Amino acid sequence: MRKFFLTLALTLGSAALAQTAAPAPVAPAQTPATQAAPTQTPPVQATPTTAPATPAATPATAAPVTAADPSTPVATVGTQTVTLGQFESYFRQVAARTVNAQGVPLTDDLLVTFAQYRPQLLEQFARQQAVLQLARAAGLKPDAAAIDKDYADAKTGFTTDAEFQDALTASGYTDAATFRASLEDGAVYSAYLDSIKTKFKFGDAVVASFYQLNKATFNQDAQACVKHILVPTQAEAQDIVKKLGSGGVFADLAKASSKDPGSAAQGGDLGCLAAGDTVAAFDKAAFTGPLNTPQVVQTEFGWHVLVVTKRNAAGVQPLADVQAKIRDQLAGEAAQKYLNTQIAKIKVVTVPAVVTVAPATPDAATPATATPAAPATPTPVPAGK
Repeated sequence: MRKFFLTLALTLGSAALAQTAAPAPVAPAQTPATQAAPTQTPPVQATPTTAPATPAATPATAAPVTAADPSTPVATVGTQTVTLGQFESYFRQVAARTVNAQGVPLTDDLLVTFAQYRPQLLEQFARQQAVLQLARAAGLKPDAAAIDKDYADAKTGFTTDAEFQDALTASGYTDAATFRASLEDGAVYSAYLDSIKTKFKFGDAVVASFYQLNKATFNQDAQACVKHILVPTQAEAQDIVKKLGSGGVFADLAKASSKDPGSAAQGGDLGCLAAGDTVAAFDKAAFTGPLNTPQVVQTEFGWHVLVVTKRNAAGVQPLADVQAKIRDQLAGEAAQKYLNTQIAKIKVVTVPAVVTVAPATPDAATPATATPAAPATPTPVPAGK
């Protein structure tokens, strides 16, 4: 089976901090899983910073994504010149992150789906380069040993360099050096954003006041907390159930066998889902099946070994459960303002005309849009052998 990576959040740090405005939307076509309910994903809930969707099949007319010399300048960030080649690499990673989240490997024909958003993505990329400059000016450097470990972990499960390269390509990376560079940039970026957030502290009174003023936002629907392992056949699913019954560790089996790249790295954990977040058969099992007992469920994506670990009742979450989230939100908002003032000190000039190409003309009517986040600090994992 062809392998590819899901580039997971965090995105070169926090997407919320990395962007001055909402990132460009993507206009993908609906797949059989989303035609009936466009908000559903294959049984993985979209992450908070992105709402990915599967791009269209090859459009009726597709403009080339790039035709110019890769050394052509497309932006200046302070004294740094950003080239078209650097932007194309970023563009591929953004596109890959969106399609990989739906279990689809990136191919060149899918890139045209994102073509109309290239100017907005250039602005986003230039901003990220400014943040990286600030991080390096602050003396932050990647930990070589940690990068080596992350890189080695990424190659685990691939028996040949060719398999690993196929996975890189399907995840938007042209080669191993590009992937490693993204690991290094991501580590520096994340460390810088974390260092900013730690500057801002909020006492209990501030947190409680925020909670009271925004109580409605902490009202949650009923949720089912679920983990799963996706495999192609019922026989494989039943075999996993037997292994679990014999003492097998769910997380280990998910990492080794699950064909869902979005959750395999987390040991199959999908978090807590609201009703309607997943396709119908999966949803029914999550909300009506037994707790802590493996269920075998078939969907259009394959066969799932699904375990519901707990269910949360609908209602307002108590302050004790959300105070850490509130502090993080307040710190993030304060850090965003601080970061904006720092970036404003760096002269950023973009040349969107260089990256602009004619958008593809889809065969079908344009569906609802989704929003891609900036490319993640990659945590690549094999999608299966």
